[in-house]
Amino acid sequence: MEELLKRIGKVEHLRPDCIVCAFNKYIRKYPGNTPDTIKVDFMQRVMEMMANAEKTTALPVIIRDIDKLRIEMFGFTDDYTEIKKHFNAILLDRIDSFRRRIAEAEDPLKLAMQLALVGNYIDFGVIDQVDEDFLNQLIREAERKTFEEETYTRLKEDLSAGGNLVFLTDNCGEIVMDRLLIEQIKEMYPALSVSVVVRGMPTMNDATMEDAVQVGLTSMSQVDRVVGNGNDIMGTWLPELSEEAGILLSRADLIIAKGQANFETLRRCGLNIYYLFLCKCDLFAGMFHVPRLSGMLINDLDPRNNQEE
Repeated sequence: MEELLKRIGKVEHLRPDCIVCAFNKYIRKYPGNTPDTIKVDFMQRVMEMMANAEKTTALPVIIRDIDKLRIEMFGFTDDYTEIKKHFNAILLDRIDSFRRRIAEAEDPLKLAMQLALVGNYIDFGVIDQVDEDFLNQLIREAERKTFEEETYTRLKEDLSAGGNLVFLTDNCGEIVMDRLLIEQIKEMYPALSVSVVVRGMPTMNDATMEDAVQVGLTSMSQVDRVVGNGNDIMGTWLPELSEEAGILLSRADLIIAKGQANFETLRRCGLNIYYLFLCKCDLFAGMFHVPRLSGMLINDLDPRNNQEE
């Protein structure tokens, strides 16, 4: 784990566009009846956090600290409890139809990955209002979300080698699709040992142990263990990772990491990570030279993917 921390500590995670985006999103995150003097105090402290952040700090860490400030000053932050239960429930209700669709596909693993990919749309950290009609359209057209065949082939080779797979989840609702992907992986590669990591504490609409229980992930025979990552940061921030999750990652033969935040917090850490996400913001779309909402499958050990540095 020490070696992982050394590597991640050399990566400059902060980027200008991310700072501007976070500033615009959070600088007015105070109650409507807040007195002007308190608004100014809050704004100044948010700006101070951003100004003093090390370039090696990932943006999700700063966002977590802003949420802690909101609790300190106003007594609350955003509560996504009911939203999470809702999206988990509506997709869990359709899980059998998704299973049939995967079973009938020409390439069941690819379709399971495409469904897991479009599930990544459910992200209130990037999208202010998740449109359920558009989500359903993405699900209907999941086969249109393509990813690079060379990386897909490399992933299948790594899966077929057996060993330990760690699956890093991202958002509520999406975790139902992750369950389906894990089912398909284990059906095709039964020798794999699969561990799943969720967020250790609530943050935005990210999946926690409560969500894993709701969608049946913790009772899957295909999964050896489900653990929390020990913190409330979007993504997987190694400096604050729980010992249990850290051991799993350091012993993993390969890792599947869902969502932009996992890419943002883990990139270039030296592990055999396959990131699977939708490019939901202009920064990511520009980074990879693709339209917004394009699907991405990226291997962290592939030197081509350091192009944004």
